[in-house]
Amino acid sequence: MGRTYDVIDHHLSTWLAAQPLFFVGTAPLAQDGHVNISPKGLADTFAVLGPAQVAYLDLTGSGIETVAHLRENGRICVMMCAFTGPPRIVRLHGRGHAVVPGDAAFEELSRQFPARAGTRAIVVVDVERIADSCGYAVPTMAYTGDRDRLDKWTEGRGHDGLVAYRAEKNAASIDGLPGLA
Repeated sequence: MGRTYDVIDHHLSTWLAAQPLFFVGTAPLAQDGHVNISPKGLADTFAVLGPAQVAYLDLTGSGIETVAHLRENGRICVMMCAFTGPPRIVRLHGRGHAVVPGDAAFEELSRQFPARAGTRAIVVVDVERIADSCGYAVPTMAYTGDRDRLDKWTEGRGHDGLVAYRAEKNAASIDGLPGLA
């Protein structure tokens, strides 16, 4: 294995969409800044938008590292691993940006995903490098389903509660970079 691809073709797009878990890596420009790796998942929260573009729902969480890093420098890597079937790791390196509710593109992009109370943004990645590797050391694991905890938590907070939570927890990254307004 260990090859690169010019585009996300139908075969790769199907494989990417079938993975229930992916990881997003970003970093600030500052040498002493914190590199961030975030696990992402939940059904239908990742979409291939075109041969060199993907997007995922950014759901409310206790941090805002990915969005803050993207606002500062745009660098991002999305990684997916096969936990069932043949071993495989795919990395999508590129430039990303967050589209938030109220942005001109948000409504159209949001049609790609199920409505979720916890949606705070959609991260769009313009993919510059597509590569896979063997994944021989990645364990096999059984996917038993999505957790419903985040959806219940966000629904329980309601709109105003989420606005207050994001104002407290998502205004800045741990390194002090601007997050969500």
